[in-house]
Amino acid sequence: MALHGDLAPARPTHSTPLVFGTGAAIGVLGGMIGLGGAEFRLPLLISLFGFAALSAVILNKAMSLVVVLVALPARLAAVSASELAAHWPVALNLLAGSLLGAWAGATWAVRMRGATLHKVLAASMVLMAAALLVTHSTTLGTLALPPWAQVPCGVVAGFGIGVVAAIMGVAGGELLIPTIVLVFGVDIKTAGSLSLLVSLPTMLVAFARYSRDGSFAVLGANLRFTAVMAAGSIAGAVLGGLLLGVFPELVLIPVLAVILLVSAVKLARHD
Repeated sequence: MALHGDLAPARPTHSTPLVFGTGAAIGVLGGMIGLGGAEFRLPLLISLFGFAALSAVILNKAMSLVVVLVALPARLAAVSASELAAHWPVALNLLAGSLLGAWAGATWAVRMRGATLHKVLAASMVLMAAALLVTHSTTLGTLALPPWAQVPCGVVAGFGIGVVAAIMGVAGGELLIPTIVLVFGVDIKTAGSLSLLVSLPTMLVAFARYSRDGSFAVLGANLRFTAVMAAGSIAGAVLGGLLLGVFPELVLIPVLAVILLVSAVKLARHD
């Protein structure tokens, strides 16, 4: 397939310290709230580093995949395998929808015009900001759904999350965690680990779909850039994890939500 018309897979001329430092700053932001920070990385790939929207999504997806692979062992160590095994039907339920959603989302992304994709990304960032506020600023309860209702709700929610995660190039934990808590009544700590188990195959499916399109060439043209920023994101996430609790969430979460909303406005206005 021909290269997407809105792509510009030129090799960035930005210095290695800038790329690494930006990744580290994003990692710190995500680490302080227990997330990977991909939603903060995406607008910077577009506005600071000059990538076209679809290029930024594909690069963001590649970096998110690396960060999740590194974070998975540490997260699984925090929740025992037996605890996770007890909730395997939840992961399978969500995967039944998220895998389809990831393929569909990536398919739609490669077919969108650049201007349309900017607006879709902006709307998705508003959704992420709302999810961030709900998850971290309120006490999540449960919808107490009967078992017969949980399965279809899980599939539908998984599909929607898979679509958003594929289109933004993120892991989707911001949406998966509250979904697991609300729909299935799982505690938030276990939900965090389950979200990674759902995110990884979902991301791989989206990645596979992007690889079938000519737009995927942007990754090969920017491997060094991707590796440096991913390394910075991992280092920053470790530091952010150490800073967990240093800044009150009542202050931190609204600030991060505002950052996402401002980024969304800029993306919506991006030509």
